[in-house]
Amino acid sequence: MLQNAVLFSLEANRELAENVAKLSGIHLGERSIKRFPSGEVICEPLESVRGKDVYILQSTCPPVNENLMELLIFVDAIKRSSARQINVIIPYFGYARQDRKSKPRQPITACLVAHLCSTAGMDRIITVNLHASQIQGFFNCLVDDLTAINLLGQYIRTNTKDLSNIVVVSPDHGGVERARTLAEFFDAPIAIIDKRRNARLEPEVMNIIGDIKDKDCYMVDDMIDTARSAVNGARALKASGAKSVKIAAVHGVFSNPAYELLSSGIFDEILVTDSIPLSEKMLSLPFVHVVSLAPMLAQVITRIATDQPLSLIYETYGDNGTINNKHLVTKK
Repeated sequence: MLQNAVLFSLEANRELAENVAKLSGIHLGERSIKRFPSGEVICEPLESVRGKDVYILQSTCPPVNENLMELLIFVDAIKRSSARQINVIIPYFGYARQDRKSKPRQPITACLVAHLCSTAGMDRIITVNLHASQIQGFFNCLVDDLTAINLLGQYIRTNTKDLSNIVVVSPDHGGVERARTLAEFFDAPIAIIDKRRNARLEPEVMNIIGDIKDKDCYMVDDMIDTARSAVNGARALKASGAKSVKIAAVHGVFSNPAYELLSSGIFDEILVTDSIPLSEKMLSLPFVHVVSLAPMLAQVITRIATDQPLSLIYETYGDNGTINNKHLVTKK
């Protein structure tokens, strides 16, 4: 049991928090979340946190604004309860795609949310695969942007009989580095889907760079949202002769119409983490698998609590020997 440390979970990631608590040996604290008829919410700990190192786990996933306000209010409550340090684990950081002005008069909401987090009293933020790593510069507190690509790669390597025929595919030019990281797990080549946006700002595949004919293609991305781009990419790969098409993404947002697009079985496998809890209908699809972030997050908490560097997790997490396969929680 970690001394002088407590983990709280809010509404978004209760099951993930329970798994992290079991693996790290940290106490899972009790909290209260109440909503008034007016729609206002009050969040508070039900036990003393005076002088303690507090860890809070909450993704700002849909419903984004509800989960974000829960987090900010709870952090304020913890700060006013004399906690020694407030560490917030945000596996999926919402608003990350609004990280710049793409046209006049637009807000940079990622920066605004970062300032809200700092103002609320967060001392350290741990997140997983920010949409753009430069977002770390918006915060006025410590930020650790971890990656789950190695974790997904280890799962694929453990559960795939023949790795010699794999090609890792980036869905666009911006994801090439991510694809290369995954490809290194299998000593596999990469391919790139070259796409443009039409007059309606919808993505259209123009070309596929690389040899994917008769190959087992694994698309890799940071998230699947509406799945339109992913499905268009999968159709293009199959039209170009791919033997099979699978996709691995860190965050399964699955906004409408993702279920309708994916339930047809265009992908032979969809692999995501539990940074966002999936709906029952998504979990009911037999080709959807979920890999848990709990082992990695448990190591993060343990290292922070014992003043050990996180470099091992940044550099080698997912290599042979660093993941206990029984902790790779897989769901269908």
